[in-house]
Amino acid sequence: MGEVEEQANRNGIQVIARAAAILRVLKSEQAGMTLGRIAQKVDLPRSTVQRIVYALQDERLIIANPTGGGLRLGPEVSALAEGTRFNIVETCRLFLSELTHATGETADLSVLRGAGMIFLDQVPGTQRLRTVSAVGDVFPLTTTANGQACLSLLPEDRARELIVDEWFRRGIERDLDGYMRDIARIRRHRLAHDLETHTPGIAAIGFAFRDGVGDVHAISVPIPATRFQAVKPQVEQALRKTAEAVDRQLNLGS
Repeated sequence: MGEVEEQANRNGIQVIARAAAILRVLKSEQAGMTLGRIAQKVDLPRSTVQRIVYALQDERLIIANPTGGGLRLGPEVSALAEGTRFNIVETCRLFLSELTHATGETADLSVLRGAGMIFLDQVPGTQRLRTVSAVGDVFPLTTTANGQACLSLLPEDRARELIVDEWFRRGIERDLDGYMRDIARIRRHRLAHDLETHTPGIAAIGFAFRDGVGDVHAISVPIPATRFQAVKPQVEQALRKTAEAVDRQLNLGS
């Protein structure tokens, strides 16, 4: 490979890295950002950012916010994310089935979207008394096992923001610092527990993980409270094994 060709390849890789940085910045600012603000965030000259943004606009990865506020992620990003969502459902279906087989309990897959958890897939348990939620249902973050598990994977400032917002909307008054210590424990130990906090009579255990594009998902097991303590050790063991399998699968695919 000649020196000119090698330099061209390095330049191409650099442009891709810069474009990815711009897209990540816009992901965190869904209301939109100006060119100047983007340039400041990614620490690049405005002229460089402008060239890259124009190219991304041609691919519909970035669009101008029609209500003002500058630039935001475009529809092509959503299309790519939607494809990833279906891949995650396919990838995790076997894990959900194995989890249900090992525990006899229902196994759920959900994703953090905005300010709630959306259920993507479910394998019903084999117990006569079992819990079932519909795919597409939206659950809160702070009172559910899957929501708390996902909060533990977020930067602390972002987690606090979502927690305070949800408590304000739902009229919940709690000790925020104490709750953040609970989230820190979940971060260390991986598993989150809902002890009838969300729904009386139903407990749950879950863990969270990030997919290949950085979206935060959770796999959880809801359990009728009448048998929760009896099956808790078995379900925790099965969930830890599932978490290891998910991590291994995603690392192999990355």
